[in-house]
Amino acid sequence: MVQIEVFTTSNKKLGNITLDENEKVKDIKKQIAALCPKLYVDRQSIRSELKGKDIKDDLIIPSLAASKKVYVKDLGPQIGWSTVFVLEYAGPLVLYALVSLRPWVFYGDAAQGTSLSTTAIIALGCWSVHYLKRILETLFVHRFSHGTMPIRNLFKNCGYYWGFTVYVAYHVNHPLFTPPPIIMQIVGLALFIVSELGNLSIHMLLRDLRPPGSTVRKIPVPNANPLTQLYNFVSCPNYTYEFYSWAGFTLLTSCVPAGLFALAGLYQMTIWALGKHKNYKKEFSNYPKRRKAIIPFII
Repeated sequence: MVQIEVFTTSNKKLGNITLDENEKVKDIKKQIAALCPKLYVDRQSIRSELKGKDIKDDLIIPSLAASKKVYVKDLGPQIGWSTVFVLEYAGPLVLYALVSLRPWVFYGDAAQGTSLSTTAIIALGCWSVHYLKRILETLFVHRFSHGTMPIRNLFKNCGYYWGFTVYVAYHVNHPLFTPPPIIMQIVGLALFIVSELGNLSIHMLLRDLRPPGSTVRKIPVPNANPLTQLYNFVSCPNYTYEFYSWAGFTLLTSCVPAGLFALAGLYQMTIWALGKHKNYKKEFSNYPKRRKAIIPFII
């Protein structure tokens, strides 16, 4: 057994814990939580050096016996991933329907005697299906490698999704909304439907790739579902399909705010995809070389 000094990342000593030098980071976190109850396990990240990188829970710190020090970073109050996702997706589901079905709240007298266009009704259906799908996936499909995230993310994520929802819904459901040519609506709706099915197919594949209760990582490859073939070209086809869905919605409505929402999502998902793509190549020496991150042959 080794006595270990525990410091914060501001180099303040919290106290001492006693460990076997082969204990994993998750065991270190439990002892730190016992030493300082405020720092419950999910609120901690552990480093072996003051300016070092965070170490994953299932790893052993090689230099523990020699340095006899660990550093803990306070990640702040935490909230469950699934809770955040359900709240950030429930908002768009309710808000969009409110703008569509109670237009006088937003448009006043301009909404009197008007009714939703067929295009606006289809758009309401698409929007509702997307976010209902996301909620159900969060509850029954996704397996999160981390149980929690900082609670501040709840406000940031909800602000993004809820704000864009009102922005898009206000324009698509406006009494003066003019539907685009029918061919654009057909192409947009078809692209949206196929992309939603593709996105669901990728999420199901990723769920099956990780056994329950495990954080194991494997190279994702297409399965028998033809919509998963996008894995032959990109590392994050779920993001690709997500963008294609909103590109389809933009064609369906020909609404500038919808296009801005699609582009904002593409920007953020590209950042995530590039990071995941880089990690895949670093972790797996046999990772497919022709894959891009998110857009086939381009990014």
